[in-house]
Amino acid sequence: MLNNYYKIIFIFTFACIILNEEMPNKNSNYSYNLNGRIILPAIEEINKLPLDGGELWNRLIFESSPYLLQHAANPVDWHPWNENSFKLAKELNKPIFLSIGYTTCHWCHVMEHESFEDVEVAKLMNDTFINIKVDREERPDVDNVYMQVTQNLTGRGGWPMTVIMTPDKKPFFAGTYFPKYTRARYNRKGMMDLVPLFQELWKNKQDSLISSANSIVNELQVVSQGKNIKLKDNILERSFNSFNRRFDKDYGGFSSSRNKFPKPHDYSFITKYYYKTKNPSALDIVTKSLYEMKKGGIYDQIGFGFHRYSTDQKWLVPHFEKMLYDQALLIHAYLDAYLVTNDSFFSNTVEEICEYVLRDMVSEDGGFYSAEDADSEGEEGKFYVWDINEIKDVLGKDEFEQIKNILNFKENGNCVVEGNRTNIPHFTSTLKKLSGNNDSLFIRYNDIRKKIFDVRENRVHPQKDDKILTDWNGLMISSLARAAAILNNKDYLSAAKKSADFILENLVTDNGVLLKSFKNHPSKIDGMIEDYSFFIWGLIELYQADFNSKYIIAAENLSDYMIEHFWDKENYAFFFTSNTTEALILRNKEIYDGAIPSGNSVSAYNFIRLGRILSNSEYEDIAYNIVDAFSSQLNRYSSGSSMLLQAINFIEGPSYEVVISGQYKKSKEIINYIHSLPQPNKVLIFKNIEKEESLFPYLDYYNSDKNGYPLVYVCQNYTCKLPTNKKDIISELLK
Repeated sequence: MLNNYYKIIFIFTFACIILNEEMPNKNSNYSYNLNGRIILPAIEEINKLPLDGGELWNRLIFESSPYLLQHAANPVDWHPWNENSFKLAKELNKPIFLSIGYTTCHWCHVMEHESFEDVEVAKLMNDTFINIKVDREERPDVDNVYMQVTQNLTGRGGWPMTVIMTPDKKPFFAGTYFPKYTRARYNRKGMMDLVPLFQELWKNKQDSLISSANSIVNELQVVSQGKNIKLKDNILERSFNSFNRRFDKDYGGFSSSRNKFPKPHDYSFITKYYYKTKNPSALDIVTKSLYEMKKGGIYDQIGFGFHRYSTDQKWLVPHFEKMLYDQALLIHAYLDAYLVTNDSFFSNTVEEICEYVLRDMVSEDGGFYSAEDADSEGEEGKFYVWDINEIKDVLGKDEFEQIKNILNFKENGNCVVEGNRTNIPHFTSTLKKLSGNNDSLFIRYNDIRKKIFDVRENRVHPQKDDKILTDWNGLMISSLARAAAILNNKDYLSAAKKSADFILENLVTDNGVLLKSFKNHPSKIDGMIEDYSFFIWGLIELYQADFNSKYIIAAENLSDYMIEHFWDKENYAFFFTSNTTEALILRNKEIYDGAIPSGNSVSAYNFIRLGRILSNSEYEDIAYNIVDAFSSQLNRYSSGSSMLLQAINFIEGPSYEVVISGQYKKSKEIINYIHSLPQPNKVLIFKNIEKEESLFPYLDYYNSDKNGYPLVYVCQNYTCKLPTNKKDIISELLK
C-alpha cells in the first residue's frame, strides 16, 4: 500500500483517457456512494484494472499530498480538511474522527494496515464519524493545535495523532496509535471497542461531550496567554546547567527513558555557550555527543545522512526514516563544532550529509524533497541492515575480514530490528583513524564502503516523500549556504541558490504571500510562521555567503509581511498563522524548540541579525520583544528553547557587524577567512565598490584601499574600529 498512490494516479489518469473522460477535480459534481467511494462514468471499467484487488477510491484521490494519496484506496470514507467536510458533519450531526500523520511515519503505516484498510473498522468509522485525514507537513497549523490538545489530555504526543471532536472542531478525545482490537496487556484501546463507545456516547450523552470539548478549548486559550515578566539573570548559564545535569557521559546526548533524539539546535547553543564562556564541560558535551551520534547506527554509514532518532541509549538502533530537517540542522551543529575545534571530523561529517542530500533528496528544479521512509518491502530498516552471509557474499573473504571489525559485523548480528537479529553498520574506536585521513586504511575502507553502497542501491528503496516544503527547504538552504561559506564549496552554494530561486519563483505570490509546498504544482495553502522564518533564515545565510542583494531584499520583504500579518501587536511575538487564513479553535504562538526549532525562536535570531545588516532598529526591537513575550516560559524551562537561547546569546553579545569594502574578487580571500573564524555572533556586510550604488546607503563612507583591495571594519554597538586588511588584527577584534 505504501507505494500505491503513484499507481493509483497512473491508473486513474489512464482510465480516464481510454474512456474519453475528463479528470475530475475537487470542485466537480461527481457524487459519492454511502461508503465514500467515488462514482464516475464507467467507473466499473476502471475497477477492473489491477489495483490491490480492485478497490475504488475515496475523496483523497483528488489531493496532491503523498500521505493523503496513500489512504485514497482505504475503505474508510476519508475527507480532506476543508469547510465542506465540517458542513457535512453538522448536517448529519456526526462527530469528527481526525487522523493526522505524515508519509514516512512508521506507526501511521501500521495503523493504516491494521485499522484503516480493514473493512470492519471502516464500516464502524463510516457509520459513526465524518473521517478527516490531515498531512501534518502540509497543515502544521492544524497539527500544532491538536498536538497541544493531545499532550494536555494524555501527557504525550506523536503520530499518528487521533482526535475525536465536534463538528465545530472542538476536541473531546485524543490519542495516538490504536490497533484494531484492544490490547489489555499494553492498556491500549482497540478501534473495534473505541468507535462503538463514542457512537453510543454521541447518541446518548452528546451534551456532555460538547461541554467537555468547550472546557478543553477554554483551557487551551488560558494556557496560551502567558505573562511577560523579567527574564532571569544568567539565563544562558542556567540553561547550560540543565543540559549538563542530563548529559549522558557514557554515550553522549541527554538522558532519556526510551528514545534519544539528536535535537541539533541544543548542540549549536552549547557550542556557542562554550565560545562565550570557555567552559570545558560545554565542549565535552558537544564533542562527545556529535562523535557518538556519527559512530552509531543512527547515522547511515554506507550512504550517509542521519536517521530520525535512536531507540536505545547507544545510538545503535534507529527509527530508520530520514528527514530533510534533521540533515539541515545537523549540518549546522557539526559546522558550529568544526568552527570552535578545527577538527576535520566535523567538517567531514558535514560533507557526507551534503553528499547524501544532493545525491538523493533534490529535484531537477532544485527544491529539496521532504523525507525517506523507514520501511521498504513492508519492513522497517530492511534497506539498511545486513545479514552476515549477505555481506560476505557482497565482499568476499579478504574485504570482509578488513571491514568486519570496523563496521562491527557479527555472525549472529549486532542488534535486533523488528524482532530479528541483524547487523547495522556502526563504528567503535576505529572511527578517529578514519575521520578524513588520506592514509591507506581510510582509502581501503572507503573503497569497500562504496562497494557495499553500490550493492545496496539495487535493493528496493524506501519510499521518498517528494513534496517540496518551504520551511524545510529554508532550513536546508541556510545550512548549505553556511557550509558553502565555511568550507568554501561552490557546489553547496549553487544548490542553496537553486532551491531559494525555485521558491521565490514558484511559491511567492504576486501579493507577497509565501505558499506552503510544491508537489507537481504550488499548493493552495498559505505559509505559516515556520515557512517564513525558516526561509528568511536561508535567505540571510545566502546573502552572507556571496552577498547577492536579491536574497537580502527578499528576506526584508518577507519579514515585513510577517510583521503585518503574523505579529501580535498587544502581547508581542508571532502567531503560528497569518490573520488572512482559516481560523482554528486557537490562534496560538509557539516557542518550544522540538525536533525543529519554533518559528518565533528562528524569527528572533533572524530579526536581530537583519536589524544589524540593514541598520534597522525596529527589526532589533522585534527580536527583543519576542524574548520578552516568552520570558515566563523561558524562566520555567529555558533549555526547551535552545534556538531562542542562541538569539539571546547574540542579543547579550558581544556581537559584531563586519563590513568589507572592496572589489568582490579581490575581497574573496579575506571573506573566506572571516567565515572561518569561530565568533558566532557576527554578521558580514559587503560593499562592492564596483557598483555605482550601494545596497545600503549607510555604507557610503566605508572605503576600500586605493587599488580596490578590501578594508575590513569591525563594528560593535554601532561603533567601528579603524579599518584593516590584516587577518591577525581581524581575528583579535572578533574574539
